[in-house]
Amino acid sequence: MTALLDVSHVSKQFVVGGRLSRRRVDAVVDASFSLSADAPEIFTIIGESGSGKTTLARMILGLEPASSGDIHFEGRSSGERRRRRARLDFMRRVQPVFQNPFETFNPLKHVDRYLYSTARTLAGATSRAAAAAAVDASLQKVGLSLDEVAGRYAHELSGGQLQRVAIARALIPDPALIIADEPVSMVDASLRMSIVNLLRDLRDTLGVSVIYITHDLATAYYISDRLAIMQQGYVVEMGPARAILDAPEHPYSQLLKESVLSVDDAGLGHLVPADRSAAIAALEAAATTSLQERPDGRVVRA
Repeated sequence: MTALLDVSHVSKQFVVGGRLSRRRVDAVVDASFSLSADAPEIFTIIGESGSGKTTLARMILGLEPASSGDIHFEGRSSGERRRRRARLDFMRRVQPVFQNPFETFNPLKHVDRYLYSTARTLAGATSRAAAAAAVDASLQKVGLSLDEVAGRYAHELSGGQLQRVAIARALIPDPALIIADEPVSMVDASLRMSIVNLLRDLRDTLGVSVIYITHDLATAYYISDRLAIMQQGYVVEMGPARAILDAPEHPYSQLLKESVLSVDDAGLGHLVPADRSAAIAALEAAATTSLQERPDGRVVRA
């Protein structure tokens, strides 16, 4: 297998507190996974707030240095991207889509300004006409057109439209990998599936791999090929998405599934929080455990 992305034993520590109360916090602990260059896939990272999933994504993007471990993209390590040319080459191949599209675009600037800038900087467009052609082609891939967004501000577009513009911007340089951090959490529920379906189309039609970061098990089940579940920095279960979500083995994975609200008891006053005791006990023992292989292809921290 030729690796598109190889994350090997990556950890990240942050120092928090003042001079007298300084301590280290483990945001990510010994995370490892890889994506194949031969078969595009949607690899999902699931976890609660504070689980480390966004920190891991930022390290892959080069926005945050790893404390230890190695990250290689197309055979080149993150340490080889210090020069501007190498950084631009990486940005052409790996693009982010962030959580809140209204924070992605400056409200005082036209959204197409960002698209033209990406076309010039990363797609090599040398004229206004070439940039416009690249921008319109990318917008067409997400169901929009340049005529629909030209000269418009972010507040003049719906959340769903603006997130599709953000995805279109990411597609302009023809990337091999898109890292989508909670891309549907700020979008109306009625529009979420349009974004999720778009990510699936990127894999199936354009051959783009996606790292999809979410806490939403329903959308993860719908589009994921593989997934990793993180609990306070530790990958606790990883492997085929359907196998894990149908029958989670780790206590924290089970907790996440049991915490999904059901409509069965709606309005009856029977809402009872899931028991977290087993997941807490597993976290307390995490430092002394390791990922163990299972016959169905998953690995579980035990």
